[in-house]
Amino acid sequence: MHGPRTTAAVALTFHGAGDPRLTRQVLAEARSAGAHLTVLAVGSWLDANPSLAKAILDGGHELGNHTWAHLPMRRLSASKARSEVQRGADVLHRLTGSRGRWFRPSGTPSSTPTIRAAALAAGYERCLAYDVDPRDYQDPGSDVVVSRLEKTVRAGSIVSLHLGHAGTVAALPRVFELLHRKELRAVTVSGLVGA
Repeated sequence: MHGPRTTAAVALTFHGAGDPRLTRQVLAEARSAGAHLTVLAVGSWLDANPSLAKAILDGGHELGNHTWAHLPMRRLSASKARSEVQRGADVLHRLTGSRGRWFRPSGTPSSTPTIRAAALAAGYERCLAYDVDPRDYQDPGSDVVVSRLEKTVRAGSIVSLHLGHAGTVAALPRVFELLHRKELRAVTVSGLVGA
């Protein structure tokens, strides 16, 4: 999935979990760069760190659902998949008053009919995929993350990144510089797709 290739923007999306201090560093880097992000939060993580919901939204970012416990969704029964999505939506609604517009399944870059049905049952019209993945969750180091993005990011890209990884945080200033050189702005997914 990607946005319009004719727009001078990309969406940096973050799978949300990990050390809250690193999340605050990501938000600070985005603020410094004038960037807006989309954070797909793991519900149990957000429930344990409720102040992050406010910090994300107050920064002009978008907050969505990345399941309750980050289980491998392709392996779940239909009822367990529904529970994972709904519990994530419930914590978002409790903390923010909204379930968020976007749902991204955990443990898979794509969805299945079972995953899509679980998302729809919780009120999500579609599952959020991406077209650029620098595999920062493998902790390859900030230089590798930047290099992978330099080769693949372009107008309309939806980029998959992860909170909780120091190398990702370290890469962000150079990622924002890279986007600036390519004359691309970092916007929310809704901003990218015109929602």
